[in-house]
Amino acid sequence: MDVRPRRKGSKTRTRLRTVEDGDVRLRSDVLATEEPLEVRLISGGERRTVAVTMRTPGADFELAAGFLFSEGIISSREDIRRISYCTDPDIDAEQLYNIVNVELRPGLEYDPRQLERHFYTTSACGVCGKASLDQLELRGCPVIPPGPQVAPETLYSLPEKLREEQGLFEATGGLHAAALFDGEGELVAVREDVGRHNAMDKLVGWALLEGRLPLSGHIMMVSGRSSFEIMQKCLMAGVPVVCAVSAPSSLAVEVARRFGMTLVGFLRGRRFNVYAGSERIAAGPDGNGE
Repeated sequence: MDVRPRRKGSKTRTRLRTVEDGDVRLRSDVLATEEPLEVRLISGGERRTVAVTMRTPGADFELAAGFLFSEGIISSREDIRRISYCTDPDIDAEQLYNIVNVELRPGLEYDPRQLERHFYTTSACGVCGKASLDQLELRGCPVIPPGPQVAPETLYSLPEKLREEQGLFEATGGLHAAALFDGEGELVAVREDVGRHNAMDKLVGWALLEGRLPLSGHIMMVSGRSSFEIMQKCLMAGVPVVCAVSAPSSLAVEVARRFGMTLVGFLRGRRFNVYAGSERIAAGPDGNGE
């Protein structure tokens, strides 16, 4: 008998009752799986839990790598010696695929205080305020250089291209997505997750592990709104143009303006708003893409 724990999939089947015009029927449905992921950092012989996030299983190593890169703990894939699932025999078998160990290269030091906020943050947009912006500058985040020039027609096409690649969303209706495009609007990669920040970390982690950073000349499209943390992750990855189907937060706009990023919101149909960096949008003098 095989007693090895099974890795949870990205989709979970459930039974439900549908009520329509007073009629009730039983049917099955598919939900997006939501499970905790604990990221443990191994450095200098010590093991420390640095984050716990609720995520959709899949691309867990990318998520861990992208998170650590976005937080400034690592700066390249060479900083990672090994990524693995936990094999500690004392851990409940059901949780083995919910714990990822990231072993740093020998000699790489980090300040644990950089990660303390992830144990008290509850807002979906993270810790907001001037201190957050100042911290990005203290970490040496550079201003994004000029370019590329993006045509409005290219931006108009992005939401539909993103939706076409959202296989899990089509099946469950309950996932966020982050998609990377080149300057001409051609899809490069997409990741999905119940958490918008996790989707972004998975995508940034993929780029890191594939040796594709920085992502200059690219466009990032997110399925929800753009927050401080979304912009922080894009800034760390060197993304010059960030688009969202919904609104940005005030701090997201401040990040974009301070670090020379282009921020587009309410990208729907043939309309969008440009909140920062309109010089990259080849549009009319008002810069609104209409």
